[in-house]
Amino acid sequence: MSEKVLLTGGAGFMGLHLANRLLAEGFEVHLVDNFSRAVRDADLERVLAHPAVSFTSLDCLDREAVAGLPTDFDYIFHLAAIIGVVHVMERPYHVLLDNMNMLGNLIELARRQTGLKRFLFPSTSEVYAGTLEYFDLPIPTPEDTPLAITELSRPRTSYMLSKIAGEVLCHASGVPYTIFRPHNVYGPRMGSVHVVPGQLRKAWDAGDGDEVPVPSVDQTRCFCYVDDALEMLLRMMRLPECEGETLNLGTQDPEVTIREVARTCHEVVGRQVVIRAEPPPPGSPERRGPDMSKTIALTGYTSQVSLREGIEKTFAWYREHVFESGGVTAN
Repeated sequence: MSEKVLLTGGAGFMGLHLANRLLAEGFEVHLVDNFSRAVRDADLERVLAHPAVSFTSLDCLDREAVAGLPTDFDYIFHLAAIIGVVHVMERPYHVLLDNMNMLGNLIELARRQTGLKRFLFPSTSEVYAGTLEYFDLPIPTPEDTPLAITELSRPRTSYMLSKIAGEVLCHASGVPYTIFRPHNVYGPRMGSVHVVPGQLRKAWDAGDGDEVPVPSVDQTRCFCYVDDALEMLLRMMRLPECEGETLNLGTQDPEVTIREVARTCHEVVGRQVVIRAEPPPPGSPERRGPDMSKTIALTGYTSQVSLREGIEKTFAWYREHVFESGGVTAN
């Protein structure tokens, strides 16, 4: 009998990629989404047509609706959340309150499951922001780095706190959990705001010699292609060694500047454009990169897809499904 997996936020970027991977490995998948950001595109429709997929349209803030979901899941991935710089800057109150309430509803559902093997909660690399600002944060950053809180009046603090408090709830929940902290995961079907699809779009629309705006050009990040992230996630889900652990999800090397990422995007598209440096968003850290030692030791997996290869794969998808067809990947 197939194992059953619940994916909240299942129509989104990570959710749908994860659903496809789970289906390929023989799981039954129940998707939940309210389409606040996700779209019903051809990729989603193909998944929904799969005989091992069921779907419920609901808002995870609706406690009664969440409580009405089945109680025979083997695994729960709670990927639904209010994310994104625009939401965080414009709606910090709801980011904190709603993310906490959604998680509370899902943990209560998890506690009612008859045979739950693991509850998987995505935290964020943003939890390290306070330590980076006030103390000598090691980069690459290990999971046991003490966490500090940025100034409470800052909008970005609300998102960070929603994830730190979410980690605390997982620890105190009494359910078997794994917490993962994603670091710059990218790939097909992730909307247009992230630096990779954003620069691919700008290069596609530009002509040779045009200026292309690039914020945060001198900041550095470590980018992880979605297929590598999925392999790590499935191993975290299955391996008993990962129960009760908090693990970085990402790629440790290379640490690259945003300028390098943008140039690679422009080269992949085939445009010779001029980068126009623009200031970073408020509160954006100068450096960020995960220490992957613990994750690699527990899962036995190291990222395989190079940055250029991942950008090429991402561009191939966007060219077919968005740039040439006028499609939309996220609201």
